[in-house]
Amino acid sequence: MAKVTDKITHLIEPVIEDMGYELVGIEYVASGKHSILRVFIDTDKGVGVNDCEKVSHQLSSIFDVEEPISGQYTLEVSSPGIERPLFHKGHYQRFLGADIKLRMVRPIDGRRNFFGAIGCVNEVDNTIELVDELGSVILDINLIEKANLVVGF
Repeated sequence: MAKVTDKITHLIEPVIEDMGYELVGIEYVASGKHSILRVFIDTDKGVGVNDCEKVSHQLSSIFDVEEPISGQYTLEVSSPGIERPLFHKGHYQRFLGADIKLRMVRPIDGRRNFFGAIGCVNEVDNTIELVDELGSVILDINLIEKANLVVGF
């Protein structure tokens, strides 16, 4: 069975692209009537409040008809922000060399949380090399629960 986010992505990505935006990714936090569906959009020029409102209105209309999520939830549409979430292989490739923090679905060598720079992306194995002060580790992109850019000041 496909994940809820996969079904929603398939449903809304063409609509968002037709509106002139990039669908960066989707997060769904199931919590009963307090569930949240976050949709991250972007453009080369950035995203403002009016952009988010326009996309939110369009998606609400689609969700009213298609009902991809049963029960109550709150729809949030936003820009990816400065600590941009990374959702797929293309994002890791785009930000090669950037510092990221990530959490794995299950422990790798006793750790679930990692921090470091993206050393390389292996297209064949669907892995990334994460480099930190201790060396490097190879991580399966499919086993990454959550990843974000880290901006240092």
